Amino acid sequence: MRAALALLCLLMAPMAAAENVVLGLSQKSVSITTNFDGSEILIFGAIKREEAIPSGPPLEVVMTIAGPNQPLTVRRKDRRFGIWINTDEIEVDSAPAFYAVATSAPFGDALSDTEDLRHRISIHRAIRSVGAPMDVENASEFVTAVIRIRQDDNLYQLLENTVEVTEQTLFRTSIALPANLTEGDYQTRILLTRGGDVVSDFNTVIEVKKVGLERYLFNLSRQEPLLYGLLSLAIAIFAGWGASAVFRIFQRN
Repeated sequence: MRAALALLCLLMAPMAAAENVVLGLSQKSVSITTNFDGSEILIFGAIKREEAIPSGPPLEVVMTIAGPNQPLTVRRKDRRFGIWINTDEIEVDSAPAFYAVATSAPFGDALSDTEDLRHRISIHRAIRSVGAPMDVENASEFVTAVIRIRQDDNLYQLLENTVEVTEQTLFRTSIALPANLTEGDYQTRILLTRGGDVVSDFNTVIEVKKVGLERYLFNLSRQEPLLYGLLSLAIAIFAGWGASAVFRIFQRN
């Protein structure tokens, strides 16, 4: 029995370690300041092999960057009696605040539907929504609306044919991060595929955090909401008084 198990482990080991990712990032953290207008992450790496490049389908690379997952309430508006009102709503259990998918080939060629279902790579499968109310018609349209809105805001991105693969060994791409990022850990995944099947995967994290005055105000609003509200009111009063004073000076002159 032990001999059989040892033989099985020896047979499986080369398969598991045949092709692995050696990854590099242009930056492992993104700082959000008061004048932050977006950033760009360069992702590059190489394929480590113990043996020669396998024959058959070429190697493809699929990358994802996913922001913190959040629950959402999605509402449908309808026109009633001449005004727009909320009619139906569903709870989306989990949706990433930011999600980008970059591939070295058309998505359907780089990853099969079965592997997409297993690893939840495509945008619509990265969003989890279960248990929609029975009285809500076409519940899938709510998730579609979330995707459409966030794509318009550049928060959801499908970047096909943007990963450059050289000699089935080196790869690189860049992914633009918009200005309206949510603070948190951004899970980054790299999948190597052949013929649509995943042969290896690698995971790392990019940290997105507020710094400086932006960080102070964010913490103050969460930890001392009353003080934050009074400070905001005082700033608004002072700004209004200052603008009025400047206007009176110009009026006298």
